[in-house]
Amino acid sequence: MASNWTPESWQAHEARHLPQYEDAAALADAEKTLASYPPLVFAGEARALKADLGDVANGHGFLLQGGDCAESFAEFHPNNIRDTFRVLLQMAVVLTFASKRPVVKVGRMAGQFAKPRSSDTETQGSVTLPSYFGDNVNGIEFEPDARRNDPQRMVRAYSQAAATLNLLRAFAGGGYANLRQVHRWTLDFMGRSPWADKFKDVADRIGESLDFMEACGVNPETLPQLERTTFYTSHEALLLPYEQALTRQDSLTGDWYDCSAHMLWIGDRTRFPGSAHIEFARGIGNPLGMKCGPSLESDDLLRLLDTLNPAREPGRITLISRFGHDKVEAGLPRLVRAVQREGHPVVWSCDPMHGNVVKSDSGYKTRPFDRILSEVKGFFAVHRAEGTHAGGIHIEMTGQDVTECVGGAVAITDEALGDRYHTHCDPRLNAAQSLELAFLLAEMLNLEAQTRPAAAA
Repeated sequence: MASNWTPESWQAHEARHLPQYEDAAALADAEKTLASYPPLVFAGEARALKADLGDVANGHGFLLQGGDCAESFAEFHPNNIRDTFRVLLQMAVVLTFASKRPVVKVGRMAGQFAKPRSSDTETQGSVTLPSYFGDNVNGIEFEPDARRNDPQRMVRAYSQAAATLNLLRAFAGGGYANLRQVHRWTLDFMGRSPWADKFKDVADRIGESLDFMEACGVNPETLPQLERTTFYTSHEALLLPYEQALTRQDSLTGDWYDCSAHMLWIGDRTRFPGSAHIEFARGIGNPLGMKCGPSLESDDLLRLLDTLNPAREPGRITLISRFGHDKVEAGLPRLVRAVQREGHPVVWSCDPMHGNVVKSDSGYKTRPFDRILSEVKGFFAVHRAEGTHAGGIHIEMTGQDVTECVGGAVAITDEALGDRYHTHCDPRLNAAQSLELAFLLAEMLNLEAQTRPAAAA
């Protein structure tokens, strides 16, 4: 257990990117309500994820982390949850089948509401209102009532997260993830994608393998893993009043866990020295992610690792690099070398989304798919050169047929962005683009597997 730490000790540190609430009594009431509610996840589940990530840190697996940029109240629907889950299953099957490695599946779901803002306020014309911080803080509509920071929104977010988790658990354990259903995971609108045909080939081969195994007496009755999967949830631990209210002491170990999600991460803007977010994170037993961008110095990273993982526990820390396609091969190696030199056991994951945002000619914020692929390739190239394991991918994606990122095999043009641009925050990969990325990742993992034995020899 972390020394001199309590769930509220973060309040004595500098907290950036937190909303200001006008009514302190209303905030206290919402926190009290949340603190009385059941945990969304359990400490044992968080420990299981940490063990799985420990295997990834040791080079024996791959982390697939994906989901919404920012969940919203308006788009909350079981079909949307199902379709995003389905695409993540497709991606995991491609990665597992092609690389012959276990894939740890973590959704940016059931809690990914809050978003950091560069300014506390937004001005349109002569009107200035609070910035939109995510649906668990205020509304996206630019009007005074919607933009008021309302602590009761945290309670509504909890309810939505609980319902989302309930459905995800049902899908993961109730037969939807059965490998015999793999052909049915392809979404209808993906029929025009060449990657859907390639996925069908993989599904056919999996079916043949299952037929062989069944003939040998191996079936879901003898091996339950064939009809279920393990799926974890995660979000950025940004809204600290919400996270504190859902922090519980484990009755088995006495350790504290943030029971809002299995895994929490700290953003690029909140991991500075003396940060309230770092102070909160150091005391919880969950696996932690931390975004690493061009502004992070090697010595600062090592100090943060010493603070967050003094026992150097494998699976505790996932470092999520986000440099941009044109900066990753120049900026990432110094961090990788420093971590490797000091012997910190981390999972290295690639966020190819946040460093590749551009404003299109049509006025929409977008992410060119070729830049996303370029950063992924650069990430793998760095780790091949350094002899380290490229252990994961962290993407903003959806199972909806959106047009938010340009490019891909089903070429979305700048002119087509407005057709189905639905995001509440940043542009997301659609299902076809996500599957295309999975096949590229499989190629990169196989290339890494070929080069590592050669380097060892």
